[in-house]
Amino acid sequence: MSGFVTKPEPVQVPGLVHLHTGKVRDLYRDPAGRLVMVASDRTSAFDWVLPSDIPDKGRILTQLSLWWFDRIADLVPNHVISTELPAGAPADWAGRTLVCDALEMFPVECVARGYLTGSGLLEYKQSRTVCGIALPEGLVDGSELPAPIYTPALKAEVGDHDENVPYEETARRIGAEWAATLRQTTVSVYGRAREIARERGIILADTKFEFGVRDGELVIGDEVLTPDSSRFWPADQWQPGTAQHSFDKQFIRDWLASPASGWDPRGELPPPELPAEIVERSRAKYIEAYERLTESTWV
Repeated sequence: MSGFVTKPEPVQVPGLVHLHTGKVRDLYRDPAGRLVMVASDRTSAFDWVLPSDIPDKGRILTQLSLWWFDRIADLVPNHVISTELPAGAPADWAGRTLVCDALEMFPVECVARGYLTGSGLLEYKQSRTVCGIALPEGLVDGSELPAPIYTPALKAEVGDHDENVPYEETARRIGAEWAATLRQTTVSVYGRAREIARERGIILADTKFEFGVRDGELVIGDEVLTPDSSRFWPADQWQPGTAQHSFDKQFIRDWLASPASGWDPRGELPPPELPAEIVERSRAKYIEAYERLTESTWV
């Protein structure tokens, strides 16, 4: 069992139709048919949306996505039309709201990995492969891969796992041409972002993108290259063979899986509230990631 501990009621705004409440974002349609994405301060772990918010998280994710969109614009266009608040929207939506084109989305999470960790490490330990891609012997948690690999997953509903699948499965579902385009674009954007992060002393271990189509053209949607969709590690603390220090929500996962939480991630009971210290330290990690990547101060 998983999902929301307590699913929030959507905010009602005149002229906007509520479409979906996701793990982090609430999605609306405006009168012009455009999508309005609002990034909340919710956070998720172990397929649960936790009962504790991380203050400022939604704004940090939104502003960081916008920063990255500018730096990959020559590789792939994005779905953002405006950052202006819709008429009648609550003041709290400021800085966390994007008005976007409605894309025809692919049902694929496009994952690029430059380092071995997470679900890739689990598969590697069993078969020396990740999504069917053979890897060398002797790799450990945190090892840099010989070259970045593309490991797609099929999107899941809230509360379910995304399913890692071989590349050939995506080609079967969406067609060989689009599958090849997704793979090429994912690896290209990851390569650009990895170099930018490296210049700032950060390892971009892996990341995931979502793409759609607008007028026959590939467009990147959702969020990009944030601590929620990527694993960022401080380069000066990188040590293969151990769990890496990170700027992402691995910190929250580690606490939930520890005896201190008193909770079993494999059980059916919902997760507990996060202690104030964990919330504040998590917020500090999001801010540090933003400031180190953008080289600007979070206000």
